[in-house]
Amino acid sequence: MSNSLEIKTKLLEQCNVFCQAKLKTIQFQIEEINKALTNETKSSAGDKHETGRAMLQLEREKLGTQLAEQQKLQKVLSRIQINKTSQVIGLGSVVYTTQANYFLAISAGELQVKGTVYYGISIQTPIGKLLLGKTTGCEVEFREEIFTIEKVT
Repeated sequence: MSNSLEIKTKLLEQCNVFCQAKLKTIQFQIEEINKALTNETKSSAGDKHETGRAMLQLEREKLGTQLAEQQKLQKVLSRIQINKTSQVIGLGSVVYTTQANYFLAISAGELQVKGTVYYGISIQTPIGKLLLGKTTGCEVEFREEIFTIEKVT
């Protein structure tokens, strides 16, 4: 396995782990709310009970939205073809710049492979949009800082 393929594989694995962890947390929270809604019995203070149920249901809806977002992120990750290399930056590219290293996938924050730091970013983020379609040697200005793309894998 080539070094760049190995790096991409490890970065994608880390993004998947990040996504799975968030998914499990959200699913656990939904289960807890469902239990609370099921176990909630009518108390003598009816209005207080109804308010509590309404709050739980609003929270469940919010978590449902977060769950849908996480599922979208998993779809993005499933579209990444780590064997595909291109000189043009796109989804799944590992980009080395004079400022930082990026993995264009999902916004997963700081990732590390063999002691090197990469930032998992979405192509929808401001920096992701700036990098998209660029090639080695291009200069990019972000937050009043200019950096050069040194390598794309």
